[in-house]
Amino acid sequence: MSYQSRPVRATLLGIAQDGGRPQAGCFSECCSDAYNNPELVRHPVSLGIVGSDYSPHLIEASRDLAWQFGLWKSTDPTSGSLASIWLTHAHFGHVDGLGLFGKEAIAARGLPLHCSTSFARLLGKNAIWQQMLNEGVLAPRPFVAGKPVQPLETCGFSIIPIPIPHRNELSDMHAFLICGGQRRLLFLPDHDTWEETLDSVGHPDLRSWLNELAVDIALLDGTFFSSDELSTRRQEDVPHPPVIQTLELLGQRQSEDARVIFIHLNHTNPLHSTDNWQTEKVTSLGWEIGHEGMVFDL
Repeated sequence: MSYQSRPVRATLLGIAQDGGRPQAGCFSECCSDAYNNPELVRHPVSLGIVGSDYSPHLIEASRDLAWQFGLWKSTDPTSGSLASIWLTHAHFGHVDGLGLFGKEAIAARGLPLHCSTSFARLLGKNAIWQQMLNEGVLAPRPFVAGKPVQPLETCGFSIIPIPIPHRNELSDMHAFLICGGQRRLLFLPDHDTWEETLDSVGHPDLRSWLNELAVDIALLDGTFFSSDELSTRRQEDVPHPPVIQTLELLGQRQSEDARVIFIHLNHTNPLHSTDNWQTEKVTSLGWEIGHEGMVFDL
């Protein structure tokens, strides 16, 4: 394979909600098996992209970077150091690994950090991140919603940020439409409700929005399977559209539909198991549940 002939390739490096699985402090049935079986551990959601020039680019910076970089290396060996980081929003799990790029660990220099303007402002309000800016570890590259960004001229793909309604206590939220040479992948790990999201993008239904974007693969928020999943917290305090509602919007997959793959699964989500009616419900309709190490050629 020649230097420029390889496809742009994305690897799913994590499928869990911000707390991972098992989640700290949880010893209930939903997490207990994962304490004794490393194969059942799941890591915060993240996506690695290797360009046609072999340059690696990371979406989301979780605290489990060491494990995720190891998985990435095993599925798609890359040359050189990380070329860029992309962040969807400021919630825990998506950003708590940023500190690992500092002098205490990776000791990066001038690493491009693609984020929204509001997140760039937040960097200066956090003492640890401000220190990393002062030391030249991170180089913020604020993006403009709807405007394609090509991380490198030679990488063979671009990313279009799409503003999405989600709890914005710290910063706004953007989905990423990743456009390779052959396929398009939508990365939407978090949002509040389908009603708000579809209204914000000006579409009456989910299928028409995916069609307009010409999406081939959609990695969608699957945090909770149903709206009554939490027993110790109010579900409305952590709004996410339940998988069962997304399935109602989509119905049976048709031949022309994009692949829809559910990610960002909370530790309580029964979709972590392959042996139950909830997983059967998703797959019988033709949709998928993400697993760590999934590879997508774009």
